[in-house]
Amino acid sequence: MAELLSYLERAVKDGASDLFFVAGGPVSEKLDNRLVRLGEERLSTEASEDLIQEIYAQAGRDMENFRRIGDDDFSFSVKHLARFRVNAYRQRGSMAAVVRVVSFDIPDWQSMGIPPQVMELSKLTHGMILVTGRAGSGKSTTQACLVDRINQTRECHIISLEDPIEYLHRNQKSIVSQREIAIDTEDYHSALRACLRQAPDVILLGELRDQETIHTAMTAAETGHLLIATLHTRDAASTIERIVDTFSGTTQQEQVRAQLSMALKTVISQQLLPGTDGNLMPAFEIMHMTTGIQGLIRSGKLEQIDNQISSGTNEGMISMDRSIAALCKAGKITAETAVAFAKNKDWMSRTGVAGR
Repeated sequence: MAELLSYLERAVKDGASDLFFVAGGPVSEKLDNRLVRLGEERLSTEASEDLIQEIYAQAGRDMENFRRIGDDDFSFSVKHLARFRVNAYRQRGSMAAVVRVVSFDIPDWQSMGIPPQVMELSKLTHGMILVTGRAGSGKSTTQACLVDRINQTRECHIISLEDPIEYLHRNQKSIVSQREIAIDTEDYHSALRACLRQAPDVILLGELRDQETIHTAMTAAETGHLLIATLHTRDAASTIERIVDTFSGTTQQEQVRAQLSMALKTVISQQLLPGTDGNLMPAFEIMHMTTGIQGLIRSGKLEQIDNQISSGTNEGMISMDRSIAALCKAGKITAETAVAFAKNKDWMSRTGVAGR
């Protein structure tokens, strides 16, 4: 156990986001999108398996499910150190794991670069907020900051359904019930259905994964609950497209578009860019549901949503390219990075990074 703890302590001390235990290479950590080796010794199959067994022992978790299926998600805490989210998996016949470092404390939203427009969403009492982006883009952190703001400012019942639980929320003005999939409940869909009988005001969903969960989530958002969920999509338009495409048949998809246009309040899309100081800088796209966007969703004209976001500054919307351009003009990222990550590279080259 001592060897595992030394790696965990090193990752926390260095400010790493992830640890990698994969046979055939040295133990490594991810620091601001760079892989850093923790020594040169390559892990053998046996050494990797020993470390994975130590992780399960530290978490007090049985390995039966992992041995049967070949991958597993769970989390554990080390007192006075941090929480850790684990994905254990098999590769080339050996055991491996990626361990995400999660602070005990809810991060400060301002230090994380989250726009005030996002935090204002904590005042919503019903509807659906979707936080989207690739894995590791900070979606869970944004969710946690929103829930923490609600917990600090409102008297309500917040239920989170997560796989696994990352941030721990202590009851403040609100009561917070946190349920971990496969430990406290069977799956997202059954947990969400049961949740509706537990007098929730706010529901946090780790991810919208399937048709049944999406349908139940939209219904919950329409019936007086605030629902905050994530999707692995790059922007608002692709988020709506992904949800609609989950359903088959023209009639069913038309019904879903109509329902989504009423239930959805905001889509927050985010990504992390390499900064000039070596840190990762967050960029955000924010789409609020307006009458114009409602019409585009109902008619399936999703390709026009970007234009609505770009012209919706007065309504609190932010386009991804303008968010990236603002980072560039503030000197937080280079012009080359801005162009590389921009949706409209021509606009960014001509206008977005002008004046740098």
